[in-house]
Amino acid sequence: MFKTLKADIDAVMERDPAARSRAEVFFLYSGFKAVRSHRKANWCLRHNLKFLARWISQRSRHKTGIEIHPGATIGKGLFIDHGMGVVIGETTIIGDNCTIYQNVTLGGTGKETGKRHPTLGNNVLVGSGAKVLGPFKVGDNARIAAGAVVLSEVPPNATAVGVPARVVKVNGVRSETLDQIHVSDPVALALCNLEHKIFELQKQLDELKKENVKSEE
Repeated sequence: MFKTLKADIDAVMERDPAARSRAEVFFLYSGFKAVRSHRKANWCLRHNLKFLARWISQRSRHKTGIEIHPGATIGKGLFIDHGMGVVIGETTIIGDNCTIYQNVTLGGTGKETGKRHPTLGNNVLVGSGAKVLGPFKVGDNARIAAGAVVLSEVPPNATAVGVPARVVKVNGVRSETLDQIHVSDPVALALCNLEHKIFELQKQLDELKKENVKSEE
C-alpha cells in the first residue's frame, strides 16, 4: 500500500513542473486525492461493501470533479493533471505510470456488456479532452492527442490523432515527451502534399496553354 502511495506521489513530482513539494501533492492535488479515494472504494467493492464503495467514489467526484467508478482497475503511478471532468468507467483497466489530462473520458459506447471500457497499457498519455470509447486496448507507451476520439485499438509506441482518431507509428519507440498537442496528422500532411502537387500541375498547364496560343498565332 505504501509503495503504491509513494509511486503515486512520485508520478506527480516527476511529471508536473508546478509541484513544489510532496506535502502539497498529498494535501492539495485533486488528481492525487481522486486516485487515493478510488483505491479505498475499489477495496470496499472487492470486499462486497458496494454501497460504501459507491459512496466514497461519489463523495470524491463531488470534491474533485473526477469520477472514477469503484470497479475500475488502476495501476501505480497514475497522474491525473488538473482532472476536472475526467470520467473513468467501471471496467476500465489502467496500467502503471499513465498520465491523464482534464476532460478525458475512458468510457463505453453503450452497446457492450461485460468488458465495456478501454484498457490502457503502461506509460500511456491521454491528452486533454480526448475520448477513448470501447473495450479495446491502448498499447504500452502510446499517446492519445488532445481532443482525439479513439474508437479502436492503438498499438504500442503509437500516437492516435483526430476525430475519429487515426493511428500514427512513432518510430517504434517510446516517446518521453508529455506534449499532447504538437502531434503530426498524416492525413493533413498528405492533403498538403496533394495541394502542392495540384498547384504545380496547374502552373504547368497554364504554361502549356500559353505556348499553344503563341504557336497558333
